[in-house]
Amino acid sequence: MTVLDPQAVDAALAEGIAWDRVGDELVKSRRGRDFADSLAYVDAVGALAEEAGHHPDIDIRWNVVTLRLSTHSAGGITDADLGLARRIDAMGEVPRPT
Repeated sequence: MTVLDPQAVDAALAEGIAWDRVGDELVKSRRGRDFADSLAYVDAVGALAEEAGHHPDIDIRWNVVTLRLSTHSAGGITDADLGLARRIDAMGEVPRPT
């Protein structure tokens, strides 16, 4: 995989990917209602990541989940990261656990 230059990443972000570029990573935080809501979101993201064969770094802090995407083996942001970011953005609202 080829690492994208910062201008290519910024152009993709400007086209509607709701993530921030922080160094060599795409970063997104989501505030949920509570811890159970955060876990449901992580489960949904995990399913997409497994389908894609590409996995974000995930940090859970009670009701805030922070995702970080970077292709570690390539040393930066690649098309795989942008593709998974788009899929996560398109996932919509995650059903609240019962």
